[in-house]
Amino acid sequence: MKGRTLGNSASRLRSFLVEQHTAEWMRRSIHYLNTCRRLLVAGVQMPPPQPPPQMVPVPSSGWLLSTFVLESFTRIEELKAKVTSTFGSILKIGSTKKVTKKMAGAGAGTALCMSSVGNELGQVLMSVLTAAEGYGLRDMTRGLQERYQLAGKEPPQVLYVDRDCCRRDGGTCAAAALFPAWPHLLVRLDTWRFMRRLAAGVTSVSHPFYPVFMRRLSSCIFEWDAEDLSLLETALQADGSRRTPSSKEMGRHCRRRTRGAQETERLLTEAVEAFKGATDTRNVPLLDQRRMEQILETQRQHIPCIQDPAGVRLYTRTGQLTRGGVSLPVYRCARGSTSLHSFHLHVHGFIPGSSARGTFFQMFLLEGLTRWNEDRAKAAAGAEGAGCYSGQEQHALQQLTQHFFQSTLVESYVKPLPYTGELIGISYLYNQTGKVLQPLPEDPDELDGSEEIKETGHRLLVKASGERVSYCPAPAGGRSPEEWLESLQ
Repeated sequence: MKGRTLGNSASRLRSFLVEQHTAEWMRRSIHYLNTCRRLLVAGVQMPPPQPPPQMVPVPSSGWLLSTFVLESFTRIEELKAKVTSTFGSILKIGSTKKVTKKMAGAGAGTALCMSSVGNELGQVLMSVLTAAEGYGLRDMTRGLQERYQLAGKEPPQVLYVDRDCCRRDGGTCAAAALFPAWPHLLVRLDTWRFMRRLAAGVTSVSHPFYPVFMRRLSSCIFEWDAEDLSLLETALQADGSRRTPSSKEMGRHCRRRTRGAQETERLLTEAVEAFKGATDTRNVPLLDQRRMEQILETQRQHIPCIQDPAGVRLYTRTGQLTRGGVSLPVYRCARGSTSLHSFHLHVHGFIPGSSARGTFFQMFLLEGLTRWNEDRAKAAAGAEGAGCYSGQEQHALQQLTQHFFQSTLVESYVKPLPYTGELIGISYLYNQTGKVLQPLPEDPDELDGSEEIKETGHRLLVKASGERVSYCPAPAGGRSPEEWLESLQ
């Protein structure tokens, strides 16, 4: 089951199974009745025809999700090891409160937000739920620093944040204080967050001049690389396009850099002055002048925090595109924390339905996180998305093909490092609140629609060895769950 909306995937899978199962049942019934008709026409004496075979009920989507979670439990150590085997040189940290609203059961209402740390590829190094911000992240950041030390990795160079980037007195900022083992870590404020702070002085985001104002703010902070822009314009002209490059084309093929603190401050002041008298057709002003002046004065101290760090490579060339006979480079930018926002949306969609209890929430989060990281790694390498997310199967296939053919069919697979013991997701939250996360659900049926599941006759049973197996009436040949389980021992 693959994709962002796991719940919808389970519902679609069940609908497909019902359709296929019904069609097969109808084919078998028609074959049986046609056989009876031919025998009667041939004059063969036979007992009265029996009713057509009954259609075995298809498991509910809740049962499919329960089975998915139980299968994930068999790989929980592998999933956690994959998370703690991710590193990066440019980190981003961000939070969201939207995902925490999906928590149900004993943990409902105990989480304030979900905080995640990403890298320059868009992968996520850690994602935790916390009961408080700020000091509540100290255990997570301590675990990240120990992870780098155990693996012998170089400390990251830059950390992008959406708050706590600097202090008026020039002391160590709150974000840097979370990483005492990395004294040379440079903290930078996400540019989009800075622009959103300035946009708070706008009377309405639906004002017709709002998009123009935001583009002006961006041009005050960034400038495009003249060489890249000239090459793109040459390619468009050679291709027969007599137009200016679009923002999407420029973002893909051109690099940009910050203008410097002094130049940025001057341009921002000029931009605010230029838009002070801007009004729409109903004479509604774009800016609340008094409020905008106060915001700009407050945010001046953060202008040095949004500048690109010197000597840090923020752009990586990922490929090239030929247009009009001109070869255009394709760049990936590591600046900012937009990728974390995309990840939080991914997790929110990956957790099915409107709520999930502790253990199920944890497994959906782990599966969604590891799949996200593998997809980002594939995209960074210029390959297609992964067809299989099971590391055990990929590792086994790699070993077997290497043994028999001296080659491998899974080029991108890298065996994860041992799990470091860092707390992930709800485990981190429960460590703060004193609760205990069950290693396995006591009754998965009740957690995901027991009435629906029990109507179909499907059940989850446990062998003497502790292994969990799924009971289905059809393959069991009419045997009771107890008899069928005894035959498997």
